Amino acid sequence: MYRILLADDEGIVLDSLKMIIHKNFPEEFQIETAKTGRDVIEMAEVFRPDIAFMDIQMPGINGLDAMKEIKKQNPNVIFVVLTAYDRFEYAKESANLGVFEYMNKPFTPDGIVEVLNRVIRKINSNRKKRSDDLRIREKMETVTPIIETGFVYSIMFEEFSESEVENYKQLLELDCEEGCMMVFSVGEDQHGNHMTNAVGAGVKIQKSFQKVREQIHDYWRDAVVGSIISSRIPVFLPQQKQKMDYEERISMIDKNRELARNLFKLTDCKFRIGIGSTVKLRESLRSYEEAVNALANSTGSVAHVDDLPVSCQYDAEYPIDLENGLFDALKSGDADRCKHLAGEYFDWMLQNYDETNQSVRLKTLEFVLFAEHDAYLVGGMKYHFTDRADYLERVTNAERNSDLRDWFVGHFRDAASKIATKQENHENHVVAEAKDFIQKNFGNDISLDELSRILNLSPYYFSKLFKEETGATFMEYLTNLRLEKAKELLKDCNLTMKEICGEVGYSDPNYFSRIFKKNIGMTPTEYREGNVYETKQ
Repeated sequence: MYRILLADDEGIVLDSLKMIIHKNFPEEFQIETAKTGRDVIEMAEVFRPDIAFMDIQMPGINGLDAMKEIKKQNPNVIFVVLTAYDRFEYAKESANLGVFEYMNKPFTPDGIVEVLNRVIRKINSNRKKRSDDLRIREKMETVTPIIETGFVYSIMFEEFSESEVENYKQLLELDCEEGCMMVFSVGEDQHGNHMTNAVGAGVKIQKSFQKVREQIHDYWRDAVVGSIISSRIPVFLPQQKQKMDYEERISMIDKNRELARNLFKLTDCKFRIGIGSTVKLRESLRSYEEAVNALANSTGSVAHVDDLPVSCQYDAEYPIDLENGLFDALKSGDADRCKHLAGEYFDWMLQNYDETNQSVRLKTLEFVLFAEHDAYLVGGMKYHFTDRADYLERVTNAERNSDLRDWFVGHFRDAASKIATKQENHENHVVAEAKDFIQKNFGNDISLDELSRILNLSPYYFSKLFKEETGATFMEYLTNLRLEKAKELLKDCNLTMKEICGEVGYSDPNYFSRIFKKNIGMTPTEYREGNVYETKQ
């Protein structure tokens, strides 16, 4: 059923149009009529037509002005203009309003039918598009929260993977390299900086969490909202510049205060919002921790890290990005990059301070000790109390600061190499142990979960590590090993097919046969016959 509004000041025209429509489209149209511009506007507000046949010259408000008003309330209506005046300006303005067809009077029944058939096709196409869009939107309403949560926890807690984060950014249409973390802390009530019954409140808002997400997005359109953990919701807010000026910070705080009040009305739970500093994506965990500390060191409903003494503040000229990059390279065991960045950092000190400046020497010693500390913890170095007995003397007795550059860079390179070696040795040891277990137990019903538990690793980490080392997944490796053993056993005619299946870890001969043919290209029986024949030859 389609709704059509006929507007003309001549009754005979309206009757003619109604007759043509009823005759050619029985039961397909619900029809209303109007004879003045005002009547058609008022009727359109109530009737909400799909199609409107409009005369331009009508008493009072003309047809063009009436169409403008109707378009404001119902942008999807399709207009067909009917007029006895063949004026170019009318036609041009009608086209600007998105008029579907411009028809001159007198019209013919065939002309009206032809136009209506085209309009119906367009309406059906529009309805299908709207239906498809709604279906996609429904699916996205389900998928988007999962993607947002994956992004938030990737940049905060998992090993930072550039490719994975880029995939998340594409899916979420994010165009940013930095942002700040906000923490939404929920409780039944607030006492000082403490939220009462936080766990209970966290469970309570799970039921209305979709509405909470929508409320956050209403205030922060580009925000990426993670899932609730106990009583906290981590939210990443993209930023276009690294430092927020005073007015922007105050505006952000005020906006979040209003948001906290509205979330209370929505859920009947109290919310406090902590805001961390703007950081690079890989430093999001630091921003998150700053937001948590801001809440712990204040009693307000909103706390910004820059208002509180909970984070280290740096001089404008200090290369904090270079420092962070240096220690990231160290922890990842990238010795070459670590050497390069250590040299850059030391050169920055030499360019900004003279050759005898004691702060350069102190920073040199401080960073070397930090680097070795990480290497002791991660790289498996054995600690001896007297190993660094000469460090202080070497630093203080250097004639020039530049004399310490090679010493500084070398220690960073060595620390990164030790971390890399330890990681590689650990990975090699784990995979070797796994391969040994598979070799001894391939005839049993073993699984990835079972082996991961024996190695005391998560199945995800072990699976990834195993494939990187062997080039095959756990199941591919196990299957190949079983099939190689099966090929050997098939050459022995004294063994039945059932016995061979049991030897190589398959309880179902049919399943074994399918796996064998899929990987070897022939059935076990065909393989046995071919090999037995060759052996006899």
